[in-house]
Amino acid sequence: MPEMPEVQGLADFLRTKLLPDGGSPAQVADVEVLSFAVLKTAGVPLEALQEGPVTAVQRRGKYLIITAGGVHLVMDLAKAGWLRWSDALKPGKLRPGKGRMALRVRFAAAEPGGDEPGFDLTEAGTKKSLAVYLVRDPAEVPGIARLGPEAFDVDEPTFAELVAGHRGQIKGLLRDQSVIAGIGNAYSDEILHAAHLSPFANASKLKPEETKRLYEAMRAVLESAIDNAAGRPAAELKDSKRRALRVHARTGEPCPVCGDTVREVSFADSSLQYCPTCQTGGKLLADRRMSRLLK
Repeated sequence: MPEMPEVQGLADFLRTKLLPDGGSPAQVADVEVLSFAVLKTAGVPLEALQEGPVTAVQRRGKYLIITAGGVHLVMDLAKAGWLRWSDALKPGKLRPGKGRMALRVRFAAAEPGGDEPGFDLTEAGTKKSLAVYLVRDPAEVPGIARLGPEAFDVDEPTFAELVAGHRGQIKGLLRDQSVIAGIGNAYSDEILHAAHLSPFANASKLKPEETKRLYEAMRAVLESAIDNAAGRPAAELKDSKRRALRVHARTGEPCPVCGDTVREVSFADSSLQYCPTCQTGGKLLADRRMSRLLK
């Protein structure tokens, strides 16, 4: 699932293509909806994107936002969505409802007769949750309206208050977009590993030194991930993320810190990974929907 660092990498990459330094901003030439379910709004016509050049490419939480013609194309890549850029899209329309394709945005050629660049939104798997919104104000998107502050906008005292006031597990707090925007399953695993904390630890019961360690780990892990994504083309971002992860999606591999075997807790539609030695005092977490340690 793309999380804040990868979406930030996509925004930075698209900015170089659509708002080049010293060049003219890109102009949307066409938008093709290839999956009926992907477009979640109907109040603003797609043609509105063609009424003016691209003026901004931004990220909010895990949402990617392109502004053109005074309206905002807001993209939620969800669990299995991705953006594929091409400097030269093939001419002609695509057939809706075929394969992984959900949406295509085509931009005008930089010069008459030149190649038309653009991007495709794709989604793997059978569970389709990728979503696109076309709105006058990004706050009209329900998910954006519910977002909490960005992770880097939360200072340490505020973070401590959020942790102390949360009665659930610390992993759930990190993933709650209404509390802190941008962190998902992968980076919450990485942050907890760096902080030497169990994902099942009760947030409100953390000691002050543990909360401080968690805050510092959050910033360090996200900063490292953003640095890792910086300057990479869209096609490289997912693979570079996978290579940099220490415990997430590395079940059965040795922990890079202590050498213990990385373990997994599986749920109905997701899983988490952790190191017993680094995070749980050597104890194994129950591999089911119960927040307790095996005895």
